[in-house]
Amino acid sequence: MTDDQFDLFVIGAGSGGVRASRIAAMHGAKVGIAEEFRFGGTCVIRGCVPKKLLVYASRFPHDFKTAEGFGWTVPEPSFDWPTLIKNKNTELDRLEAIYQTNMAKVGVQQVRSRAVLRGPNTVYLEAEDREVTAKTILIATGGWPNLDDKLPGIEHAITSNEALDLDRLPKSIAIAGGGYIAIEFAGIFANLGVETTIVYRRDKILRGFDEEMRDAVINGYRDRGVEIINNDVFASIEKTGAGLQATLKSGRTIAAEQIMFAIGRTPNTRGLGLESAGVALDESSAIKVDDFSKTSTENIYAVGDVTNRVPLTPVAIREGHAFADTVFSGEAVKVDHKTIATAVFSTPEVGTVGLTEDEAREAYPDLDVYASDFRQMKEAFSKGEERMLMKLLVDRQSDRVVGCHIAGEGAAEMIQIVGIVLKMGGTKADFDNTMALHPSAAEELVTMRSPARQYSNGQAAS
Repeated sequence: MTDDQFDLFVIGAGSGGVRASRIAAMHGAKVGIAEEFRFGGTCVIRGCVPKKLLVYASRFPHDFKTAEGFGWTVPEPSFDWPTLIKNKNTELDRLEAIYQTNMAKVGVQQVRSRAVLRGPNTVYLEAEDREVTAKTILIATGGWPNLDDKLPGIEHAITSNEALDLDRLPKSIAIAGGGYIAIEFAGIFANLGVETTIVYRRDKILRGFDEEMRDAVINGYRDRGVEIINNDVFASIEKTGAGLQATLKSGRTIAAEQIMFAIGRTPNTRGLGLESAGVALDESSAIKVDDFSKTSTENIYAVGDVTNRVPLTPVAIREGHAFADTVFSGEAVKVDHKTIATAVFSTPEVGTVGLTEDEAREAYPDLDVYASDFRQMKEAFSKGEERMLMKLLVDRQSDRVVGCHIAGEGAAEMIQIVGIVLKMGGTKADFDNTMALHPSAAEELVTMRSPARQYSNGQAAS
């Protein structure tokens, strides 16, 4: 096998592509990987990791205020955005180096270049003006932020990519969207003192989440001064001497220093040469795959957001690992995309796993809903109103817990553990038989004994 021949060549060095390349190499395959931007992909470089670092930064103002009630004398704090961004970039450099080192240790050949298919077994590397061949090709190019290209003045808007590297913290920002990214960035900016407005085309943010969790975030954001405009969209954006002015479809105008679009992401398939290899796409431009991540072309596979199955980083990692095991170890591994714990790093934070209450009512007509809403112990001295909301959804016939939803500090950490219980088919009796850890917020999950409400045959019980 020559230097330009591989058992596996991976296009895209994000979470899924990196995991697949490492595991395949550990199985003895000769592996190459190409990345046109930075190793680590969306999550490490432009997504989850830098965003959560900013979330941490944004929560300190509240912590400073709370500390006074516990006897701390806190001088008037000051915040420096450039320092945060500099330190964030230093951390990303460190993480990228780890990714590259770990791949190098197992012999993965790394190329910093855009890669394009030139047939089912051929990849063209633009930066090096050369072709390589591979028995198997994996596409793991992720997704890219959507922009409304037809919107007048859209060139003045930023996406989450640019928001992570602004030169300075704006005094005001208007954000289009109501999903994870829009809501998380709105919380970051609002907590850092930025006048923040959310514009969402539907009637309520965080579509697809449990209704009470959505309400908890809405109430928390309004308490922080975030304005949420529902059932409206941007009609135009103009640059003014003071910044930007947006006109909404309703006719309302909004002035802001920055306008950010977070209206979803599109699978990053444009210009990859997929048609030359016969790789089929669906109506959203995502690569069609089977249960083992195989595309319509026998030797080409795809994992992660580019397939638009469940666009979450841990899912991409699991899919990449399963692909490598299936193709290079002889063990067929299918990824289970059900019962995936996830979190929104808003403030309040939301963690969720399993069915929402509405979904559970439809799937399990006889349903018990256990709920607890209380002020966090940490707020006792500051007279703050930060609250915790917890819900367990239980199928009365089997006693199985089919959904868990938490809003409040530490929700993400708790929901990861609860996810294990739901994956194992845990019952309400299992929760009840677990000794509480006191004093903790999480103990509420194992001490709720009486349903807050019940449904029989899908209808609310009287």
